Amino acid sequence: MRYSRSPAAALALATAASATSLSSICTDAYAKKALPVGAIDGITIDSSSVSTSIVTNYTATSIFFPTDTFNYCNLTFAYSHDGIDGDVVHVQYWLPEPSKFKNRYVSTGGGGWAINSGSMSIPTGLVAGGVGGLTDGGFGNFDTEFSSAALLANGTINWQATYMFGYQAHNELAIFGKELTRNIYNVASSEKVYSYYQGCSEGGREGWSQVQRFPDQFDGVVTGAPAFRWAQQQTNHLSGNVMQKTLGVYPSNCELEKIMNMTIESCDPLDGKTDGVVARSDLCLDHLDWDKIEGASYSCAASSSYGSTTPADSGTVSAKAIELVKTYWKGLYDSDGKRVYFSYQPGATFTDLETQYDSETKSYELDISGLGGIWIAQFIDFIKDAENIDSLDGVTYDTLKEWMIYSQAKYGDILQTTYPDLTDFKAAGGKVLHVHGEQDYSIPTASSIRYWDSVRSIMYPKKGYRDGASALDDFYRLFLIPGVGHCATNDYEPNAPWPQYTLQSVIEWVEEGKAPATLAGSADIDATMCRWPTRPLWTDNAKKFQCVYDQDSVNSFTYDLDAFSLPVY
Repeated sequence: MRYSRSPAAALALATAASATSLSSICTDAYAKKALPVGAIDGITIDSSSVSTSIVTNYTATSIFFPTDTFNYCNLTFAYSHDGIDGDVVHVQYWLPEPSKFKNRYVSTGGGGWAINSGSMSIPTGLVAGGVGGLTDGGFGNFDTEFSSAALLANGTINWQATYMFGYQAHNELAIFGKELTRNIYNVASSEKVYSYYQGCSEGGREGWSQVQRFPDQFDGVVTGAPAFRWAQQQTNHLSGNVMQKTLGVYPSNCELEKIMNMTIESCDPLDGKTDGVVARSDLCLDHLDWDKIEGASYSCAASSSYGSTTPADSGTVSAKAIELVKTYWKGLYDSDGKRVYFSYQPGATFTDLETQYDSETKSYELDISGLGGIWIAQFIDFIKDAENIDSLDGVTYDTLKEWMIYSQAKYGDILQTTYPDLTDFKAAGGKVLHVHGEQDYSIPTASSIRYWDSVRSIMYPKKGYRDGASALDDFYRLFLIPGVGHCATNDYEPNAPWPQYTLQSVIEWVEEGKAPATLAGSADIDATMCRWPTRPLWTDNAKKFQCVYDQDSVNSFTYDLDAFSLPVY
């Protein structure tokens, strides 16, 4: 790829000096002159696809950035990869008023099977004084998910779509976005346009795909609960279901909720402060009173969702339900007793164990995880447009392991996104803020710690653990967020802090050299979020807070995935 200013862009600069208002930059004619034509070899931008529109008094609200009201220009255009029939990729950029522009560009990512999060994420660029960008990956339109384009009509993998989802589309989005930003706002070549990225879940993985493959793409990156290791992670969503079938236990969701709530209550004080937040889930399993949980009464009202009704439910927590939960928290092992993968932290909701009510048998039964099922159905069985697998009959713990091994071999270079040597990114001056909720119910918290530790051990093999962690702090910092679920606040731990200003924190780190020791956000957040490997501890009757190093905590998050013969970073 080459990065050069096109003749069209040069022409845009000639007239951009007078572009001092939103109306002056938000016209199709002006945008066409500013297009990053020629920025990437082998790509043709369709100038006729350019569309601009002014939006006024738009109020952007999200947990990922502070609420703000602004005017902006919505600019979209399409491009294609030369030589690929039917290939069309759409990109969207929100442009701030020239008076609000602070020489910044921000790419935003998606979630689940989506490559973008739409208006939930793109405003973060404008809130930060920059251009915000998102892509449709070439899947059809901005609302089409990768799963809809993953297989061709003949049932084979659509490798172009897969590579686009894996990392290519976001690389192109950022290259175009940075050049477009420079052209639109007439930023001189001698001036810096700072580039940033923010995303959570799949969006977190997308951010790491850029850091690992294109080290000078972004100056600062915010990755939340990254969807590392698609081979293991997606398949692992089925582990709870296979455990249910193996043990023959299908507790109601009400019973599981009771176990979760009693876990939160029991483990809440372990950080030295009782506030309804589990900040030390690493200590939780050693302090649970299972005798107290077994036989505890639960009761839930009837509920309706997605056209089905679950009747009122009450009873007492059974020994079989406790056996299932213990097995679930222990994680996945194969028939030889070797560890395949890890599970979620105590206090997280039991999403992968949820059951469904059968009104005919008046009992609870298996509800196969759609996240895991769609992966197996489409990417292993190659069933086009499948949303789940039909059943788990005959599926064992060893089957899950073999699916993971197959997935890693087939898609590892595209979707694993765990390359641990970030030397080039560090050399380029890049900074990463990595956050993960400690009660994440979809992507295990240990997943992020495992990658962080892989980077530490690969980049600083001659340093001890704590010295390596200190060296890593120069450009890469990981924060576990107490009580927080998956890329969202937690209704079951409402007092948990939320890091709403992560992008602003990484901007300060990049532009002002202020590395975040803590993260700004909701009430008490500065006193409760410690960067790994330190852990929160309250002393003096919960009046004094500190971040402490605890080797037992480090050990509890460290797993030997000895079921695999190849490294799992």
